[in-house]
Amino acid sequence: MAQVEATTERIVAADAEKVFDALADYTGTRAKLLPEHFSEYEVREGGDGEGTLVHWKLQATSKRVRDCLLEVTEPTDGELVEKDRNSSMVTTWRVTPAGEGKSRVVVTTTWQGAGGIGGFFEKTFAPKGLGRIYDAVLDKLAAEVAK
Repeated sequence: MAQVEATTERIVAADAEKVFDALADYTGTRAKLLPEHFSEYEVREGGDGEGTLVHWKLQATSKRVRDCLLEVTEPTDGELVEKDRNSSMVTTWRVTPAGEGKSRVVVTTTWQGAGGIGGFFEKTFAPKGLGRIYDAVLDKLAAEVAK
């Protein structure tokens, strides 16, 4: 099994603290940022960054749905890490200043992919699909923090 990685980034017209706070607000803002690929969103513990436990289903393709139960940590300033209890998937959000009133948001998701020919197709196509999903999240994030 090979590790699969998908990374997407965006410059957002808001300061890093405001952007990070929006991403870490699982009880309010985060649900507004999720496109149609996410369903059954539910905060089970916490709700603001570190210590949050959040559930959702992620439909990456018409046939592939992941049931995710994510533990949220903040290992460093400007970083949220969501570790899925149901799989090897880990999503890391990094928010850093990018000039006056701007920030860079980088989201990286990794997981242990399948072996064999299925693993080849997963490693080839899954990062692109997940990239499109996170592009939609970042579009909504940029609009939300611009308000």
